Amino acid sequence: MKTFKLLLLFLFAVTAGTAFSQSGKIDINVAKEIAWIGDAYVSQPVRGVILTFHGLGAPNVKTEPDNEEKIWAENGYLVIMPYYGPWSWMNRQARDMVDQIVDAVYAEYGLSDDVPLLTHGGSMGGFSAILYPRYAKRPIAACIANCPVTDIKYHFTERPDLPRTFRGAYWGYDNTFEESMTEHNPMDQVSGMPDIPYFIMHMTGDPAVNKKMHSDRFVKKMKENGKNVRYMEIEGEGHCGPIPPDVQKEKEKFILGFLKK
Repeated sequence: MKTFKLLLLFLFAVTAGTAFSQSGKIDINVAKEIAWIGDAYVSQPVRGVILTFHGLGAPNVKTEPDNEEKIWAENGYLVIMPYYGPWSWMNRQARDMVDQIVDAVYAEYGLSDDVPLLTHGGSMGGFSAILYPRYAKRPIAACIANCPVTDIKYHFTERPDLPRTFRGAYWGYDNTFEESMTEHNPMDQVSGMPDIPYFIMHMTGDPAVNKKMHSDRFVKKMKENGKNVRYMEIEGEGHCGPIPPDVQKEKEKFILGFLKK
C-alpha cells in the first residue's frame, strides 16, 4: 500500500509538472506555430513590434507581408499576426496566447522593454487592437483600429450570425455570460483603458459595424474620460476600406512615429 501511495504521488508530481510546462512560457518555435512573425522582412535592427489582429473568421495561413506591412518592416517594425482564434473576441485564452507570443519574440530577438509594442486591426481585429491593451501583460505604446467593434453588447444583436460567436468565445467561464460580455466590452472598459494614443478610422456607411453605434459612441466616451484619440471619419460604404490615400498617409505617419530611435 505504501508503495502504491508513493507511486500515486510520483504520477501526480509528473502530471502537475507537465501541466505547468504546457501552460508556462513558450519559445519562438511554438510562437511561430501560432502566429505569423515577419522576421525575414525586417531590413534593419528591430525598432518596434506591431501586433496585427485578423477579423472574424479563420484567415488563410499568412506567408508574406502585405504592402503596408512591408513599409513597416522596412522601417524597423517586426510584424506579428497571431492566429488567436476565428471567433475569439479577445477572450482570456486569446489574451494569454498573445502575451506569450510577445514574450517569446522579445526574448528571442533580445528586445529591450523600451522597444515599442503597437496593436493594429480591423473589425474584430480592430476590437482586439483596442481591448488587448486593457489587459496586456506588456505595456502597449499605441493602438490603431479600423472600423472596430466597440460595443459587443450591441453587436450581439447587429447580425444573426453573431450571437454564436460570442457564446463560443466566452463559454465555460466561472461567471455569467453578461459579466463576460462586460469584461470584454470596450464601451464598458473605457475607464480602465491605458492612457496611450489611439488612432481610429471608420467608414460612414459601414454595412457590417454601424459607425454611429460603435466608433462614434466609443470615441465620445473615450474623450470624455481624457483619452488621447484621433478619429478619422471616412466617407464611403465599405467595411474597413477602401482607405483614401490622405488617411492612409496619416495612419502610416502615426505608426512610424513610435519607432525607437
